[in-house]
Amino acid sequence: MQNKKMFLLIVVGVVIIGAAVVYRLYPGARMVTPIENPEKIEATNPKNATYSIDGQSVTLVNGISSTPAAPGSASMVTTQYFGNEVTHDFDGDGRQDTVFILTQSTGGSGTFYYVVAALNTASGYIGSAGLLLGDRIAPQTTAMSQNKATPDVIVVNYADRKAGEAFTVQPSVGKSVWLKLDLQTMQFGEVAQNFEGEADPGKMTLGMKTWNWVNTTYNNDTTVKPKTNKFALTFKTNGTFSATTDCNGVGGEYALNGNKITFTKMVSTMMYCEGSQEQEYSKMLSQVQNYLFTSKGELVLNLKLDSGMMVFK
Repeated sequence: MQNKKMFLLIVVGVVIIGAAVVYRLYPGARMVTPIENPEKIEATNPKNATYSIDGQSVTLVNGISSTPAAPGSASMVTTQYFGNEVTHDFDGDGRQDTVFILTQSTGGSGTFYYVVAALNTASGYIGSAGLLLGDRIAPQTTAMSQNKATPDVIVVNYADRKAGEAFTVQPSVGKSVWLKLDLQTMQFGEVAQNFEGEADPGKMTLGMKTWNWVNTTYNNDTTVKPKTNKFALTFKTNGTFSATTDCNGVGGEYALNGNKITFTKMVSTMMYCEGSQEQEYSKMLSQVQNYLFTSKGELVLNLKLDSGMMVFK
């Protein structure tokens, strides 16, 4: 009995000395407890959940995943959070779920855009299968349908190229997809686009109405909104435009080339107004390079260098 105790003490001593030596040689080392079942770690937000992209599971960590394209390959498949989030309680459990766009590059020149959903459950976020929008498109807005008959429908607006156009051509054709999330399969199904309350971008024109400025969203995730509802924009058939602001009136000329648009010879009245957004608004218009319409009845003016977009309704 005495010998057994002595043996146990020797073993314990060896373990302690070994641990001390490891720590001495490698000061950064720490004794950690292994995770018993790593699969049960909860995804606490959509940027740390697992999604299915083209049949492959992709787990984001802080919004990004990077894995070898093939075993031993130097090429990496990079999947990352893009944005355009919209929240909605799809399963009616009182928690806000999230739909957003992510991109995936596979080592070549392509950048593929997918719509995904993250269901907010009691045990963490569950990711959906991704729905491919296209290669090197220009996402615009993602929102829930405003039609009371289709409250769970997601409307994704983006710009694509005309059939046969090279990828070097900037996307110029406005497109929209209406999607519904199947909670059983966690896959998106496309909804017919002929339900009441949605606009047809193909029939919309610049001169069809007076457009009211809703907001401007920049690619650094900042958004500017008008402080008043006085900001309006009207296009005339003679190539001129007029705008009202929270201070002066603004006018000038506009030139069209396909969906490209430029505002020139802009002038305004000279009244000074404390705290006015007029100068900021006029600067935005001077930076516009193209436009498109969305199924929500919006006019989107894209700013130069893909730096942001102005939304009018």
